[in-house]
Amino acid sequence: MSEPEYRLGWEECLELLRERLAEKPAKPPPPIQLLTGPRQVGKTTVLTALSEELGERCLYAACDSQEAAFPGYFEQLWTRAEKIAADQGLAVVLVDEVQSLPDWARRLKAEWDRLRRKKLHVSIVATGSSALRLATGSRESLAGRFERITLSHWTAGALAQTFDVEHEKAAEFVVRLGAYPGAYPFRKDLRRWIAYVRESILEPAIGRDILALGAIRKPALLRQVFSVAASSPARIVSLQKIQGSLHDAGSLETIAYYLSLLEEAYLVAGLEKHTTRPIRQRSAPPKLIVLSNALLAATDPLGPPALAKDPSRFGAWLENACIAHAVNAGQRVTYWREEPLEVDAVIDGAWGKWAVEVKSGPVHASDLRGLLEFHARFPSYAPILLGSKDARSAAERAGVTWMDWREYLVRGLSESAK
Repeated sequence: MSEPEYRLGWEECLELLRERLAEKPAKPPPPIQLLTGPRQVGKTTVLTALSEELGERCLYAACDSQEAAFPGYFEQLWTRAEKIAADQGLAVVLVDEVQSLPDWARRLKAEWDRLRRKKLHVSIVATGSSALRLATGSRESLAGRFERITLSHWTAGALAQTFDVEHEKAAEFVVRLGAYPGAYPFRKDLRRWIAYVRESILEPAIGRDILALGAIRKPALLRQVFSVAASSPARIVSLQKIQGSLHDAGSLETIAYYLSLLEEAYLVAGLEKHTTRPIRQRSAPPKLIVLSNALLAATDPLGPPALAKDPSRFGAWLENACIAHAVNAGQRVTYWREEPLEVDAVIDGAWGKWAVEVKSGPVHASDLRGLLEFHARFPSYAPILLGSKDARSAAERAGVTWMDWREYLVRGLSESAK
């Protein structure tokens, strides 16, 4: 992304928007705040909270509502905003699901430019569940007029705080069922929970957000690429292997393109290999990370795994959840592999520089060979083992930082952990 992007949790996002709406720009109006993020993570709730706080100065419009389809609806919204700004010196317009508005970026640009000519202080916050459609429109029409904020997937810490759950149980829940807040109340009825995730999150993201771009020639192939990723959490899979497992034919370029679309829709990330030299795209296969374990649980016919009964599958899901946590937090995440050695994740960003190994069960010295070799080659990256309590002694013997994976899923990493 060429424009600045902030990846925040729900409360951080709300606080940042409060601060920006309180700013007094040298020349009104202030930049448009484009709030994007996965479906069902609380974007509308953020707007609702702002609307309640701001009172009569604030106007809320849901572009996916029936009223938004009425002739003149959008024009009347801005007429009312101008009147409020003229009378009170400030108006705030909250536009929800803006991508549902035909030609939204051009129309938003026209209103912003008109407000600027009139020197009216009208702050605009627009949300959308499709980063793809928002990014395309904003780059083409809104250059220099907006700032982008991403409300990311919920963490175990947010889940624990919102639903008054113990941190350890929240972290375990995130591994098995993800952290979509709207799905959490259905956790005791797995069939109902799966129906919610599929119908309210997965199908709208693939069936509407991505396909609405009009650049998908093979919708069935797109769904198959997602299915392959969802069945291969935290695995390094070549594009050729993905190609061979598909029912429909597709070129390697098409498969790579569809993977990038799934990432823009906050569903799947294809991690690149860590390297100090440029490499051709096809020479290093991606490591597939599903960005919420809820998507794994909703599509796996075996359902969520239990550590005691299915340690291998639980280990893969745990690794996926830990890596997804870093990606969702806005860290740059890659992987490293030099046969037969491997490091699960290499992290660069606000958390610092880390080489990460994730283990759900007992750890032996041989399990840390890859981590130690990577640290020897790249000493600026601190090695860390995310594991259970019985793995701590193995980490200490190897001179590697240890952290309980449950604590990590709640708090993430920081420089102080080194």
